[in-house]
Amino acid sequence: MSDHTLRHVIEACDRAITAADYDTLMTHYADDAALVIQPGHVVHGKDRIRQAFIAIAAHFQHKLKVTQGEMQVIEGAGTALVIMETHLEIPAADGTPTHLTRRATYVFRHDPDGQWRCTVDNSYGTDLLSAQ
Repeated sequence: MSDHTLRHVIEACDRAITAADYDTLMTHYADDAALVIQPGHVVHGKDRIRQAFIAIAAHFQHKLKVTQGEMQVIEGAGTALVIMETHLEIPAADGTPTHLTRRATYVFRHDPDGQWRCTVDNSYGTDLLSAQ
């Protein structure tokens, strides 16, 4: 498992999502970031991303838990491509927890202030190719 700085950033995002701490979550996104909500539906900008995360939490009855598995980071030109396993625990129709694993892709930019900020958040990874 990678111990890259971005692992810690993504883990902080996961904790913020689980805790519905959207102020903290948004500190890890670029102002002009994009979030894939579902195949064919992408939102842009922090305000719309925040609204999307609030709607996603409501959709999953505020029981969404996100953790990460294996990770690969490829850096170049002040950006990083992150390919990783995202583990989701969501409630099934009867309320019991269901576990899913996605192979997510993220793009981060290393900003002048020294922070990594997400510019593209795609928890569906390459599965988007088969969703068209």
